[in-house]
Amino acid sequence: MSVAVVTLGCARNEVDSEELAGRLEADGFQLVADPENADTVVVNTCGFVEAAKKDSVDTLLQAADLKGQGHTKAVVAVGCLAERYGKDLAESLPEADAVLGFDDYPDIAARLRSIVAGDKHESHVPSDRRRLLPISPTERSASTVSVPGHSAPDLPAGLAPDSGPRAVRRRLDGGPMAPLKLASGCDRRCSFCAIPSFRGSFVSRRPSDVIQEGSWLATQGVRELFLVSENSTSYGKDLGDLRLLETLLPELAGIDGVDRVRVSYLQPAETRPGLIEAIASTPGVAAYYDLSFQHASATVLRRMRRFGDPESFLGLLEQIRTLAPEAGVRSNVIVGFPGETEDDLQTLCDFLAAARMDVTGVFGYSDEDGTEAETYDGKLDADEVRARTEHVTALVEELNSQRAEDRIGETVDVLVEDISDGVVGRAAHQGPEVDGTTSLVDLSGDVAVGDMVTAEVVGTDGVDLIASRQR
Repeated sequence: MSVAVVTLGCARNEVDSEELAGRLEADGFQLVADPENADTVVVNTCGFVEAAKKDSVDTLLQAADLKGQGHTKAVVAVGCLAERYGKDLAESLPEADAVLGFDDYPDIAARLRSIVAGDKHESHVPSDRRRLLPISPTERSASTVSVPGHSAPDLPAGLAPDSGPRAVRRRLDGGPMAPLKLASGCDRRCSFCAIPSFRGSFVSRRPSDVIQEGSWLATQGVRELFLVSENSTSYGKDLGDLRLLETLLPELAGIDGVDRVRVSYLQPAETRPGLIEAIASTPGVAAYYDLSFQHASATVLRRMRRFGDPESFLGLLEQIRTLAPEAGVRSNVIVGFPGETEDDLQTLCDFLAAARMDVTGVFGYSDEDGTEAETYDGKLDADEVRARTEHVTALVEELNSQRAEDRIGETVDVLVEDISDGVVGRAAHQGPEVDGTTSLVDLSGDVAVGDMVTAEVVGTDGVDLIASRQR
């Protein structure tokens, strides 16, 4: 039986999809890239914000249209949207043959065979997955619940290579970068975010499992390991050592074949000096800081159940740039949060101008089911949220372009990712998918995907760089 796995959303979902693909292939399924050629289509959905939910539903409907046109027999929803809404999603979207939750992942092959055979799957009733683990982080264990992307290394033969590092994972993208999951879940209680309720409490993977999977990825041609989680700064707290990431980074960077390690999603309030230094000074680790500021007004941040203000955030950036002047910094901000005043908005804009970040994602606030902010008063009119979002977006586009221009003359190491229409890759300050790219010109000699090319920045196109290879 053939299966196509379609992935939506973030890099964490990519890891989950590749774990599902590994389990399915090990249990006899044939993986195909094109849903039109698959007996079964598995859509790994995103449930983050309204636009992502709509994209997930649209993708499921498109896959469902394949039934009757070819040999597609079943379309199945998995992932965050499926976990978050479960039975409710199944009832509102009868075009999907089943909605599977995270607890179905270990038996995914059996579930698909049963669905294709015509058996009706009873979808789960959504619940708060934080309640599945103890409140105390040190008492938690991922072995007691199903945590996507946390496959154990002691699995039966057939779920891993006959020799070498074991991994329940099948790469779906052959590129030179691969996400590698550090942890899952989150213990923070940001008032606008529903992710902890369906991803659960924070659980770290054991360092040995992370290193083992990183080593396996290197054998698959991966040259950059992109460390992902909901909150990487919390890594190790449930294992008894909050500084575990600092010791893990040199081990990952030392894996044979790995040229670069990148850390994603740092919580500003938890970003400690030792971690800043480890990222800045460890050979093979990108000086890249993905800091989730979300806003700059102390008043708005308190309503978000977060901490910080312009002074503390700029101080954090100063610490980073003192150690690594050319470090890459990206962030996300939410505009139009309930109660946000014109002064709050100006505080945010002033901070963004002073911060000189490489990329800033701008999101207009919208209510999320089950969050505290959904109950807040002081909601702004949708048109006002849209206008503020457009204003801040225009500002960051200008600021990010200026920051790119500041890099003209810098020497950058570019990981080549595409040579189909010119040579394009990413420098150390550019994260995958969400940041800019670097186009290489004036090349001498052959260049292949996966090569690391040292070049000088000679021009820009928005946030994208143009660089000439150093001879």
